[in-house]
Amino acid sequence: MGNHDIYHAPPGFFALYLDCRANQGDWWWGSNKYKGSEVSPVDKRVIDTVKWVTQEYGIDENRVYLCGNSMGGSGTLGIGVRHGDVFAAIKANVPAKVEHVSNRMYFPPHTLPGNVTLPDPPIVIDYSGQNDGWSKGHDGFFAAMNNRKYPLIMYWGPFGHANNHANILKVNDLINSFDWLSVKKNEAYPVFTNASANDPLPWPDHVDSKKPGQVNAFFRWKDVVETAEKIEMSLFIVSPRDLKTTFEIPMEAIVDVSLRRLQKLKIAPETTVRWTFGASSGDTQTGKAGVVSVPRVKLTTTPVTLTVQIN
Repeated sequence: MGNHDIYHAPPGFFALYLDCRANQGDWWWGSNKYKGSEVSPVDKRVIDTVKWVTQEYGIDENRVYLCGNSMGGSGTLGIGVRHGDVFAAIKANVPAKVEHVSNRMYFPPHTLPGNVTLPDPPIVIDYSGQNDGWSKGHDGFFAAMNNRKYPLIMYWGPFGHANNHANILKVNDLINSFDWLSVKKNEAYPVFTNASANDPLPWPDHVDSKKPGQVNAFFRWKDVVETAEKIEMSLFIVSPRDLKTTFEIPMEAIVDVSLRRLQKLKIAPETTVRWTFGASSGDTQTGKAGVVSVPRVKLTTTPVTLTVQIN
């Protein structure tokens, strides 16, 4: 596997390797030349190529994933987060800059216009070294994802701009703990935000920290059942029996839970819905984007079903 193990496709997968070197005037997937929020010609060509390969080779369109390292990590975020209608999940390894995704997603200092509707993002995995100069701005990226209620699992540690999992795992052994290739585009997923189990970010003031950390690394879900009237999914913290790590896995956590990529349950913006979670229940109103959010859910290692239904 050498020093580039992340570039090897898993067994049973088709792999499409995009080469940016042909356009050396702007290696960063068009993000240097096209700095605005509009999808650039480079972005469009990547997406069109992925769609063509998916159709030409009969690939399951619900299991298309995007991964990249360094500059490829920048492209993974910038192209992938905007196109949740194409990718089930994406993984950015030590992404070199977050400007691409910030521009394309109207993250601050930009503002999402009221007449713009973006598809629900793919589930996003990001790992970066706080002692890597290319990781600058991850505090703003995290804040934007959290405030928008977008799905993010993030890992960090003082592993620099590394591209070898064996070396990175010595610093943060969580980076491969979430099975991102099991995510399907045609299934709803929960978004975890404001979790009490999150570690403090090292950006921007503690990049000299030697501590590894995580955001949303221990939360899991299963058994998603969705109809036109309601959705159910089981939420829990991964058990220490199932995840061996040097991190201390919390036995409970308080977290806000939002539901995205709904398939059958269509809920209009600013609609009141009913939720139940174990013995707890209540009403909540969807926001202007129609996203259902349930505040301050208490998760433990015992799975509990969250149910949301239209009143």
